[in-house]
Amino acid sequence: MRIAVVGVGAIGGIVAARLALAGKDVTVFARGENHAAIARGGLAITQMDGRREVARVHASERFEDAKGFDVVIVAVKSHQLPAVGSGVAAICNDDTAVVPMQNGLPFWYFHEHGGALAGSTVESVDPGGKCLGAIPARRVLGVVTFMAGERPGPGEVKHTGGEGLRLGELDGRSTQRLESVATELRNAGFKCPALEDIRNEVWLKLWGNAVFNPISALTHSTLADICNDPDARKLVTQGMMEISAVAAKLGVTFPMTIENRIDVAGRIGHHKTSMLQDVEAGNALEIDALTGAVVELGAKVGVPTPALEALYRAVKLLDRTVRSGNLSVRAERRGGLPG
Repeated sequence: MRIAVVGVGAIGGIVAARLALAGKDVTVFARGENHAAIARGGLAITQMDGRREVARVHASERFEDAKGFDVVIVAVKSHQLPAVGSGVAAICNDDTAVVPMQNGLPFWYFHEHGGALAGSTVESVDPGGKCLGAIPARRVLGVVTFMAGERPGPGEVKHTGGEGLRLGELDGRSTQRLESVATELRNAGFKCPALEDIRNEVWLKLWGNAVFNPISALTHSTLADICNDPDARKLVTQGMMEISAVAAKLGVTFPMTIENRIDVAGRIGHHKTSMLQDVEAGNALEIDALTGAVVELGAKVGVPTPALEALYRAVKLLDRTVRSGNLSVRAERRGGLPG
């Protein structure tokens, strides 16, 4: 099985390195210093137990230089996906499976799906349907990631927690390609069940990310800080109630109470969300596919989302400030959280 990984940040790098260390033929698509470091010395990974290993992978900067993959894992941020969609399409065979590993509501959510809003496009995630035009739903295996990592420098990744990858066909079928990809990921050490309903996993992760990420980015607080602060906890509760109401309109329920979900996040401790890490690094913020998507869906199904909308609009302003280079942040490294 020939596997491509597009985007070698923390999560993409961890997945690529562990697949290669398990003996798979892996090609990574990266740019600039990251590509140069990988091409020169391999992809270095520090495992959760502290072991440092170097995975031998093929490295490419251009999609036209390598084609014909059986599986393409796309691990760029959600707002970067439209820009790489045509390149992903160019490296696929007729039967290539594409596994998009983005946070938030995925561009494929309402496709190969018979529920409410079936066939619709979420503009916050896929403006003009550009992603779906390049990567048809029939190619996609849905995935939700539950792991944490960092990219300390070019050609290096650090796996800091979690090994969960939930995988599923968009229409809920059990297929040979689903089992094959899940098996390869399990052989690389990931906990990767093949699920009948991948959308429930999407909402379970989004339930926390759509609230915790923007609050952490705006306040520079860790999960423990947020969960242990009475005022912040009230805001989290309000946001999660709004998410639950939107999800219910789409036939989704959650397996625990809001209080329990907040307590779970608090027990993770003083970990920074990926959005806070992006603020500190001066990177664009992945807010549209998280909070923005829920606000958009709320409007479509008639559910008010005032708390989420306030968080969304505040982070959009923060994002513009970060992109302009007018924000100076002193980062205190306390670790990272998946998503």
